[in-house]
Amino acid sequence: MNISVDLWTWFGAFLTLAILSFLYKDNPFYKFAEHLFVGVSAAYWMVIGIWGTLFPNLIAKIHPPAVEFVLPSLATREPEYHYIFPAILGILLLMRLSSKIGWISRWPLAFIVGTTAGLNLVRFLRSDFIGQVGNTMIPLIAFKDGSFSLLDSFSNIVIFIGVFCGLIYFFFSKEHKGAFGTASRIGVWVLMITFGAGFGYTVMARISLLVGRMQFLLADWLGIISR
Repeated sequence: MNISVDLWTWFGAFLTLAILSFLYKDNPFYKFAEHLFVGVSAAYWMVIGIWGTLFPNLIAKIHPPAVEFVLPSLATREPEYHYIFPAILGILLLMRLSSKIGWISRWPLAFIVGTTAGLNLVRFLRSDFIGQVGNTMIPLIAFKDGSFSLLDSFSNIVIFIGVFCGLIYFFFSKEHKGAFGTASRIGVWVLMITFGAGFGYTVMARISLLVGRMQFLLADWLGIISR
């Protein structure tokens, strides 16, 4: 057992235990760690937003000499004055902070939401919708290297049946009885397996975070185990 003497390691261990103390009940230690995490995260991303987005993508575009001391590589570019329009929209968004003229912020917000939805619609149609449709248009009888492949054929048939039955479940214009109802129930099982796999993946991701914290406590802090 080789306990760490580093102050920051002890502080990190304290915050880790404070967060885990919520498993017992809500307490002041958990609230302190929670508020500290939220505050530090907000401050960190604010700084990232200023230096990684505001300066290079707005100020350096409108008035390049203004960033000469922080981003000298961008200070020699020609100004692009059409970036004044997004700057105005950003300022109008801040009107939300006022109780009297807060309604002004709805206009730039509507423009941002509408533009983003329109641009992402085409991207999602290409990457998700058309891609998923294309991945289901597969031959039921598969061949590999000129010979019949039983495994690939079985996999393609399962995918086709799963997608077909899943679509039948969402077809509500016909009563789910008989063969139609059987296909609908198969679609329910396919959906349950899909959602369960997604949930299991999420749980495993959280478990990996827990394992990392346990390694920090037992290895870096207490020195009971070695990495």
